[in-house]
Amino acid sequence: MPIQIIRNDITKLKCDAIVNAANNSLLGGGGVDGAIHRAAGKGLLEECRTLGGCDTGDAKITGAYDLPCKYVIHTVGPIWNGGYSGEEVLLRSCYRRSLELAKKYNCESVAFPLISSGAYGYPKEQALHVAVDEISAFIFENDMLVYIVVFDKQSFRVSSKLVADIAEYIDEHYVDEHFMARSMNIPYMPDSAPAPKSASGRAKPRLFGKKPEKSAPDVCFEASYKAPAPSPTDETMIDLSHLIDSVDESFSQMLLRKIDEKGMSDAECYKKANIDRKLFSKIRSNPMYRPSKPTALAFAIALELPLDETVDLLRKAGYALSHSSKFDIIIEYFIRCREYNIFTINEALFEFDQPLLG
Repeated sequence: MPIQIIRNDITKLKCDAIVNAANNSLLGGGGVDGAIHRAAGKGLLEECRTLGGCDTGDAKITGAYDLPCKYVIHTVGPIWNGGYSGEEVLLRSCYRRSLELAKKYNCESVAFPLISSGAYGYPKEQALHVAVDEISAFIFENDMLVYIVVFDKQSFRVSSKLVADIAEYIDEHYVDEHFMARSMNIPYMPDSAPAPKSASGRAKPRLFGKKPEKSAPDVCFEASYKAPAPSPTDETMIDLSHLIDSVDESFSQMLLRKIDEKGMSDAECYKKANIDRKLFSKIRSNPMYRPSKPTALAFAIALELPLDETVDLLRKAGYALSHSSKFDIIIEYFIRCREYNIFTINEALFEFDQPLLG
């Protein structure tokens, strides 16, 4: 997909270019800057000495030397001064100038750290939003794979309120405890029994509201003998042929129909879905193409489908939404809130250690 959020060491990425959050001298420093210079070797420092430094908000490019990429793009982010000294304008310029250089040097993939969010003190959440805004605006007009590389969740966090709201929604709908109780043969709890309390004193949701049905082993024992299945008749074969001939529209067909209904171009849809052009071409050219579940959901988000239509689109690809999956519940939460920004959704999925859309 065009934007990937990954936890990794940026010096180990095999891509066309990595971006260095440098200082004005370009002669190395701490944090990401120091790590890149150490991994690249002395050749990088020698080339940087010839560049005459770099202004804040600008970017310059060098070779990569001992790094596994082709180029290093050095950009100087702003020092945070409360947000009243043009920091956002300068930070946006860092991303824009770096991407322009990557395009000029025919880079198909580029990796960014979260610029200025370390020693320069730019608030991480605001720095992240600037990064996603500028990168998504660029790749909407250009085909490029962009990585945002972070070391841990603290480097990449959505707002604490959003995290709390999603966590509460998951707690209300997640049924893993239900299935765990069944698998461990925990006795059912009748409705008349007092609800158990959590550590905070709140009543926990009941695992069962009625007596369980017979367990699987009992049912299997009672049905251990089965009469031989009847052989198919001409009539049943005719019925089966009729069912096959009347097969419903495929995922690809429904997707293309929805794109037309929304008045979107193909490019608008797949870029809004954070899907690359090659994958979309496969889906368009093959009516029977079956995408992954995150890809199918990405298109539902791009099309801003309500929950019932999202479920229908998923069904065409052979999937469903389930309250036994945190991933599914988070997606449902955003659709119910009518929040269709795929990058915001991916930030939340990343926070909860779930696969990303696209």
